Amino acid sequence: MTIINFDHISYNPLLPEVKKAMIEAINKDYHNPSSMHKAGEQSAEVIEKARAAVAQLIHADSPKEIVFTSGGTESVNYAIKGGVMANTEKGTHVVTSNIEHNAVIRSLKRLKSSGLQVTSLPVDENGRVRPKDVADAITDKTILVSIMHSNNETGTIQPIEEIGKITREKKVLFHCDAVDSVGIVPVNVQTLNVDLLSFASNTFYGPTGMGGLYVRRGTRIFPLLDGGVQENNKRAGTENLIGIIGMGKAAELAVQHINTQYDHLLKLKNTLLNKLPDYINEYLINTDLKHSLPHVVSISIKYIEGESVVLMLDEDNFAVSTKSACATGSLRASHVLLSLGLSHADAQGTLVLAFGLENTADDVMKFLSSLKNVVTTLRNMSPLYKNK
Repeated sequence: MTIINFDHISYNPLLPEVKKAMIEAINKDYHNPSSMHKAGEQSAEVIEKARAAVAQLIHADSPKEIVFTSGGTESVNYAIKGGVMANTEKGTHVVTSNIEHNAVIRSLKRLKSSGLQVTSLPVDENGRVRPKDVADAITDKTILVSIMHSNNETGTIQPIEEIGKITREKKVLFHCDAVDSVGIVPVNVQTLNVDLLSFASNTFYGPTGMGGLYVRRGTRIFPLLDGGVQENNKRAGTENLIGIIGMGKAAELAVQHINTQYDHLLKLKNTLLNKLPDYINEYLINTDLKHSLPHVVSISIKYIEGESVVLMLDEDNFAVSTKSACATGSLRASHVLLSLGLSHADAQGTLVLAFGLENTADDVMKFLSSLKNVVTTLRNMSPLYKNK
């Protein structure tokens, strides 16, 4: 039986047009784009075409502001570590938030051992960073602010444009982790006022293992990798040409279809939210529905454990998650949900649903029927529910 994937934060299939472009590239057997002969120049031209498509997707001024990477994690590491190392003479302080992805948290933790001071801001009851808190946290020693565009567990979108105005006025470098946003919702680096923006190809149905970092012209940043002069001297190593071609094609398609895709995903999300009370009770919605991605919703179901729900839904051929795939395997409650004020018990009873382009309203209704049975079964076994 076909698995219905409601875990599109973790995995998106390649679009057919992307897969076709990559297969054609493999069959063509491109040369090394750094070579000076004609075959190498042809490969370099293909890369620049893809770079232009990606630049258009996020409204960069120039394709030269795009650095191709191995994915969102590398892009985040590059932005934070490279941005800090290039600006240590200005200070040793960074501002971030309590709900960031582990790539941000662990990058900053690594830098702390070298004397970096980090201020991690709380979020409001809706899971959003308060711009005023950012302004108040910035000191004359602050060299970087790193706030995510949308949260990978709740889908809540942060007030990046307002925060960007603050960092621009205070002349502080601003990095935004937009891995889960680019290609799903319109992202414009000009209006957001960001200096560095991380994103990943697989979010918009391109190949995994491909990402990008937007580096605004004039921004000081040290490369993570030393070696050759690839990527305008910003990332050494022979380019992943096949992956870049796939990412470029996916970016082209995202530019063309982002509005219709947004509408489709939002309809699925609204169907779920509107019908959910008919199937289960006593749950919390952790997503700020006024400011969120169109396809993601976080639900905490009381009196049961989320991983048990995931496993039982898997038996019914539904793929869902409880938290970030990067945190799977940890027994700890999600730091994101605890930051929202949830109890450990409610945080442990959370499902994260992320719809995709291939999903239908019928899929949602089948899911709700299955969820009802799973919740009923688990609650009948739960002493917390029986003794409430």
